[in-house]
Amino acid sequence: MAKLVVFVALCLLSVSLATATSNPFLVKGKCYCDTCRCGFETPATKYLAGCKVKVECKNRVTNKITYIIDGVANSKGEYNILVKRDCGDDVCDVVLVESGDKTCNIPNAGRDRARVALTRNNGMTSDVRYANNMGFLSNEPLATCTQILQQYQLTEDQY
Repeated sequence: MAKLVVFVALCLLSVSLATATSNPFLVKGKCYCDTCRCGFETPATKYLAGCKVKVECKNRVTNKITYIIDGVANSKGEYNILVKRDCGDDVCDVVLVESGDKTCNIPNAGRDRARVALTRNNGMTSDVRYANNMGFLSNEPLATCTQILQQYQLTEDQY
């Protein structure tokens, strides 16, 4: 019986050490400006340098914030945020904070946050987590948007 207790204790210790010493997660994504105000990325989409985002984790039961860290997009609209802990069962989202472009600063509802899994207890082996691209709507659509959006319309003979 004592051997069993020692064995279980060693197993639990090794699991906790593995979790404590594991690599941090790298959350990657992009911020964009929907210049045509159509709700998705198009050839006219502009990626936002200086866009501010945050990773926000909440307790699944209480909805209380358990972890938060900020990030800023580079000149290509790409952000990389280092998350230094496993967030377990918490629900984590990358959330738009600020555009950085005064002409494109309206958060696009439904594209203003992206869910990310920040735990190692899910079978994913990579330390990198990719968030869906998130966007702001332009204050005014570009004049060329009509031609761009015509690309997405299908006629009956194209089905």
